[in-house]
Amino acid sequence: MFKKSSESGQLNIFTSSKSLFSGNSLKMYEDKQAWHNQFRKQITMRIDENIFRPLYCKDNGTPNAPIRILVAMMVLKEAEGLSDQKLFENCRFNMLVRSSLGLNNADDPLPTESTYYLFRKRIQEYAKDTNENLFETAFSQITKGQCAEFEVSGKRIRMDSKLLGSNIAWLSRYELIHETLRLFYKEVKHDVRLDKVIQSRLDELLKLEGNKIVYICSNEEVKSRLQELGELIYSILPLFLTSTSVYYQTLQRVFNEQYKIDEKKMVVAREKEEISTNSVQSPHDTDCHYRNKNDQKVKGYSINVTESCDENKELNLIGHVDVKKASTSDVTFLQEDIEKAKEVFSDKIEAAHADGAYHSPDNQQYCKENKIALYLHAIQGEKSRYQFNFLTNGRLSITNTITNEVIDPKEVVSKDGSIKWRIKTEKGYRYFTQKEIDVYLIRKQIAETPIETLQFRNNVEATIFQLGYHYSNAKSRYRGVIKHQMWANIRCLWVNFVRILKYTKQLCQRTTSIAQKAIKSKTFAYMTGGSELYFAIKTFLSAILPARLFISENIQFSVN
Repeated sequence: MFKKSSESGQLNIFTSSKSLFSGNSLKMYEDKQAWHNQFRKQITMRIDENIFRPLYCKDNGTPNAPIRILVAMMVLKEAEGLSDQKLFENCRFNMLVRSSLGLNNADDPLPTESTYYLFRKRIQEYAKDTNENLFETAFSQITKGQCAEFEVSGKRIRMDSKLLGSNIAWLSRYELIHETLRLFYKEVKHDVRLDKVIQSRLDELLKLEGNKIVYICSNEEVKSRLQELGELIYSILPLFLTSTSVYYQTLQRVFNEQYKIDEKKMVVAREKEEISTNSVQSPHDTDCHYRNKNDQKVKGYSINVTESCDENKELNLIGHVDVKKASTSDVTFLQEDIEKAKEVFSDKIEAAHADGAYHSPDNQQYCKENKIALYLHAIQGEKSRYQFNFLTNGRLSITNTITNEVIDPKEVVSKDGSIKWRIKTEKGYRYFTQKEIDVYLIRKQIAETPIETLQFRNNVEATIFQLGYHYSNAKSRYRGVIKHQMWANIRCLWVNFVRILKYTKQLCQRTTSIAQKAIKSKTFAYMTGGSELYFAIKTFLSAILPARLFISENIQFSVN
């Protein structure tokens, strides 16, 4: 049964911080700028527990454990890349970690491991059933509040993507089919629908692991086994048509992707060129896809980050992070992620910075319709030898950059009704489409963009680095798109928190410096008493600082 937790716990006179610490230790523990106090304020207490209400029964069962503590624990886990065992050890015995979770007393209870795992499982199952990841909703809610508090407008944004491998072994084609069949056969081994002949053959073929068979057999033997496995799968699939097993569905999908039925109704292995990058890469993670990007081969996912890069703003926050299968091109992310970012940032997005992989005519049109200046830093493909210019009379002029010849093209209408332009060349005719002209104009626009504008995008690569900081080998701990989306949202919450923590500390230091200079310049010379002087400084700081930070309360002065 769902129950909201209390936002303020009662202090115990025997186990609270004032009882456990004293002197300088107590002062450091209660410092409002310390990371644990800021984490509790910026993450733990910002979590809207009502978001997770659908995971629980409305009127039956025992009350749930505090959801904000469970979510905050997950953020701390990804912050340092901790194991679950180390996470619970810190949450039980590290007083700073307990303070960050809102456990102000040493004996405040912590949710158990089983509760923690069940909570994660419920989020995954809910995402499968409804296609809504509650962590993504929570991330948007928390970040929107942070943007409002620290005036992060998001008028200018930047984005970049990262490939991340799933936590699976790289399987050859034979190993994939072998392992998929093994998992299904393990589930139905004693089913009466399998006759003894098929069972005995499967026992023989699956006796050894797939990687061992590849190692000890020649290429011809592997091909022969591959063919035999296909024929066995083809005979098995009709026997279990009513099965709802995940392994059956995976086996059926793998067979359709790896084999085909020829004209003679024979099972034939497909050529490698026929197999899509969207095909199953592992029966242990059927969501992940294959992609080869700039010689980086990945079986996993593509993660896209959208963050603010406002001018004259020291604090920029990640507004949205999106996870899709690795075969998804960067072009697909732009429109959807800008729409998601709009819901988080307080102001209308006016400019977007991205690399050339995000370019497409549709994306250009989308930005034009939404009055967003799209700054691309390059465009994929080779530079054309021809330059295009529209004259004052509206006619197109083409220049050959090699011969410097200016050519007057002829406008022609193609069979589909589209307009093309034709010029005469040594080998015949050369036709140009509107798309080629648009690409040239975009290249020209990029070349004419001031370097200061292009530099807005640079720091997004540092964000991508921080996102995957604990995965230096570009391979995660998780399997499945839902778990990777949860991880990405949690990790971005931590990245945003670290930025806020640094920003508030720098602001506090600058304010302290301003106050000290004011004292030295005798700005408050008219004050005679020490207490009056402190009150005047505090009033002065409150006037120049946003009231939301309350930094003036944390500054201490020695008044002679």
